[in-house]
Amino acid sequence: MKFTPQAIPEVILIAPKVHGDTRGYFVETFRLDKFEEAIGYQVNFIQDNESKSSKGVLRGLHFQRPPFAQSKMVTVIEGEVLDVAVDIRQGSLTYGKAVTVVLNEQNKHQLFVPRGFAHGFVVLSESATFTYKVDNYYSPEYEKGVAYNDPKLNIDWRLPIESLRLSEKDRKYKSLVELGLCFEYGVNYYA
Repeated sequence: MKFTPQAIPEVILIAPKVHGDTRGYFVETFRLDKFEEAIGYQVNFIQDNESKSSKGVLRGLHFQRPPFAQSKMVTVIEGEVLDVAVDIRQGSLTYGKAVTVVLNEQNKHQLFVPRGFAHGFVVLSESATFTYKVDNYYSPEYEKGVAYNDPKLNIDWRLPIESLRLSEKDRKYKSLVELGLCFEYGVNYYA
């Protein structure tokens, strides 16, 4: 596995080694010791989730506030998505900046999104099956989001805006400025 810090170094792209031949392929999708060595701290993934969406579906930008903040390790097992992580840690030099990567069934890449980041994705292929590990349970009372079209974030979703399909909840999220303080840079949200 190759671990590559992105423009925001806490967000890490994981490229597993794919072993293939005429029979198919084998890939090791998660290995705790190598993962923790790469990120530099312990993360205890406790739940796996999966969603299937059609082209143009945009889910996000989601996060949970402390004490139910979540780290995520995400991947695509069918199709292709543009995956986005936004730094929402006030005081960070990269506050309000986004990392975008294409995840698909061919590259088998994964993205680690730590606590203190909002996360979302849009489906670029006809459909996509998206899976992710989280290190804290879902808590609806602590769930929040940032507007996908916040002009300060300036995210290029790579599809025409009128073709994007969002849930009613995702359409109502506020801009990062309107959201206020949810995470503070330098605070250990893993303690």
